[in-house]
Amino acid sequence: MKITIISGSPRQESFTVNIARFLQKQFAAKHSAHEFRFLDLREHHLPFVEKVWSTINDVPEQYKDAADLIYTSDAFVLVTPEYNGSMSSALRNLFDHFPKQTKKAFGIVTASEGATGGMRAAFGMQNQICGWFGIVCPNMLLIPGMDKKFDKEGNLIDEKFGNNIATFTNEFTWLAEAVYTKKHA
Repeated sequence: MKITIISGSPRQESFTVNIARFLQKQFAAKHSAHEFRFLDLREHHLPFVEKVWSTINDVPEQYKDAADLIYTSDAFVLVTPEYNGSMSSALRNLFDHFPKQTKKAFGIVTASEGATGGMRAAFGMQNQICGWFGIVCPNMLLIPGMDKKFDKEGNLIDEKFGNNIATFTNEFTWLAEAVYTKKHA
């Protein structure tokens, strides 16, 4: 199964990109039967959506790398900071271009320096993923005080928070496997 972890921040000095890379390593270490790929939205600057691309053949050449990751993924983990109570506009724009993700599992990871860990963004993402025909993992990873849980390089510094990460990665992988198995039965 191909699972793509998407770092949803377009900021060059993104804190959450390092959290996304950490999660990619955690998933790969514990669930090695699957391929965990990475899409960094700092490297893919899609224009605001004017046309939905339904197949890879419709996608302009400069966006085909991102399109290939989206079209060939069996599941996604979306990692985003909270921007004004929502996911990043770059992340939303990515899936506005590729909206129909029928019968694919989605994991939600939000992070903020505040006490709620991006809760408002996470709840909005649940609704949005349903609009993309995805299946949302009910266990989300909310990271409050992200600068106290991870250092600037993305190393976990709050070891107790490791339990939250393990629960999320296990629950998401279980759902992704279940959806994949049923879809391909």
